Amino acid sequence: MRVRGLVLALVVLAALAGGIYWSVRAKKEQAAKPSPETPEILNIPADQFTRFELRRRDEEPVLLEKASNGRWEMTSGPKWPVDQDTAESIARTLSSLTASRLVEEKAENLEEFGLAKPAVELVFTTKDGKTRKLLIGDESPAGSGSFVKLEDDARVFIIAPYNKASLDRTARELRDKRLLTFDPDKLSRLELTAKGQTIEFGKNARNEWQIIRPRPLRADASTVEDLIRRLQDARMDIYTTEEDDKKASAAFARTPLTALARVTDAAGTQQLEVRCDKDRNCYGKSSVVEGVHKVESYLADSMDKRLDDFRNKRLFDFGFSEPSSVEIRDGEKRAVYRKEPDRWMQDSTQVDASAVNTLVDRLRMLTATRFAESGFTTPVFEATVTSDSGKRVEKVLISRAGDRCYGRREGEPSIYELDPKSLEELQKAFADIRPYQPQQAGKEKKK
Repeated sequence: MRVRGLVLALVVLAALAGGIYWSVRAKKEQAAKPSPETPEILNIPADQFTRFELRRRDEEPVLLEKASNGRWEMTSGPKWPVDQDTAESIARTLSSLTASRLVEEKAENLEEFGLAKPAVELVFTTKDGKTRKLLIGDESPAGSGSFVKLEDDARVFIIAPYNKASLDRTARELRDKRLLTFDPDKLSRLELTAKGQTIEFGKNARNEWQIIRPRPLRADASTVEDLIRRLQDARMDIYTTEEDDKKASAAFARTPLTALARVTDAAGTQQLEVRCDKDRNCYGKSSVVEGVHKVESYLADSMDKRLDDFRNKRLFDFGFSEPSSVEIRDGEKRAVYRKEPDRWMQDSTQVDASAVNTLVDRLRMLTATRFAESGFTTPVFEATVTSDSGKRVEKVLISRAGDRCYGRREGEPSIYELDPKSLEELQKAFADIRPYQPQQAGKEKKK
């Protein structure tokens, strides 16, 4: 009888255990199924959040607080400068947090969802002084998201993986990853040391980048702006280990300088030193953040340039603005073309607009093949272009020396070597300009 009773008890116990197992499994499988609705978990304007405390299991909590200037600061943990976009993404995600599914209206066993001892707790405070806590638990069985609940709300939800990723942040992920923090809109000076020389850039009265050192020269704006973008985009790798950091510091110490950049904005001057080994492993050391960080080789490529790489090879600066007048001298032939609202005029004669536009395009695209130290002689071709409502007047002179051509901007010492074909195309475009011939309204009728 005792044996039969024991067997019966074991059968009942197994049945109960099986029932519980299948009940929990069914509940989780049901939770993984898509819901036709997206229940609202939170609805708080993003600008109302003033404090976030992120508690990850077995890690030191990270506290973010919004300062009086509206910027987020890390006030506990490593206390690094904060990536404002990442901090704001937490606020935006919380502000309108919706669930992909409501799992239970009133959950009794939070352990089923990993919420009794959650992997992540996000404590948030709003301007009204209220503090609440969001618990993030296990991933759902189907991998469609993670279980969450508010501490003061009995409901359990599933949120999408992208929402979980936005809320579950480590101190490293919240760190400002920029190696330089200058404001590109307020940048006034840029200094670059590379290939044994130092180049300094500044802005002229037109807010255009120019070369100041080693001597005043016109700068290629696109190349300078590309360098600024590369410096602005320079980032540290937040996923390195302590051992990786030690190796980077050792490699930096034994590698010669590749390039050094200094940038000056309204807040002051910052610098970034980059060193690359023979295998193009590159390391950067910034005056803004501590330590040595591995950087992309394309950053080094944009910095490791010679003076001529930054010089403007175009002889005219009027770009795609339309000139108001063009004056040409080709040998003994001279002409001045004035732009009126709907036509080009030479003195009182209207000329073919398409031909003048071809000439203007040739002038606009006139580009040096290289820079020369000498070779310019007596000019055989001259072009003066007035643009920007008369505020910009540019004159270019071109000379021939055997089978070579050289150009020079009036008032500037730089000499530009040109492809002889460029001069021939200019001369042809000038020669092709004729008085305007109105097209006939119709053909003569055949008799």
